[in-house]
Amino acid sequence: MRISEDERLREEDPFTGHAILDVPTHIIAHRSRFEFDLNRGPEEAVYQTREQSWGLDVWKEPPPADLVKRSLALHAAYYAMLGHVLQAIADSHERFVLIDVHSYNHRREGPEGDAAPRSTAPDINIGSYSMPRKQWSFLLDPLMEEMRSFDFNGRRLDVRENIAFQGKGEQTRFVHERFPGRGCAIALEFKKTFMDEWTGIPDPNELEAMRRFISFTARTAERLLQ
Repeated sequence: MRISEDERLREEDPFTGHAILDVPTHIIAHRSRFEFDLNRGPEEAVYQTREQSWGLDVWKEPPPADLVKRSLALHAAYYAMLGHVLQAIADSHERFVLIDVHSYNHRREGPEGDAAPRSTAPDINIGSYSMPRKQWSFLLDPLMEEMRSFDFNGRRLDVRENIAFQGKGEQTRFVHERFPGRGCAIALEFKKTFMDEWTGIPDPNELEAMRRFISFTARTAERLLQ
């Protein structure tokens, strides 16, 4: 690979999995997005051009066909597993919520550069692009209000919808297509205030607050479904 270890780590979601550990049913992927991107469809899951990887040179030379085939097989296996897990939930519950947790960089001008302005970089970005928004407004609108009320280490979070990202990823699309009217998939992006995105060093107190926040969000979503 041409991309450096530091650059690769910066573009992944390190420590984000910690946030979901208290949710009874949770899935954490231990694969690099530069091997295959689980949040893209199979036609774009393996980055092969700069355009597919937001301008980054990932490979020294194009990946061989057998490597791409193997990666896409793992991508397909993940979605087969996800469908199985969600079908088991759907068999037992009339409706369910999937919280698709990610994180995003907001200091792309470098370690000494300015951070992205708050107007375009909320603490929590909720993506609802693939969601039948009116159908699920009874859940998402009050859920976002509850998120804003959460005591996050003594502060309230700026929670907004479709600002930094719109939630166009494959996982939310998969849920809404496979379980129409029954599964509500919410793309949730933490701004990387819980770590230094350039050194890779996390803040343990912020990580624990993220964990409490997601647990609270999951419990609240469950209550709103009842």
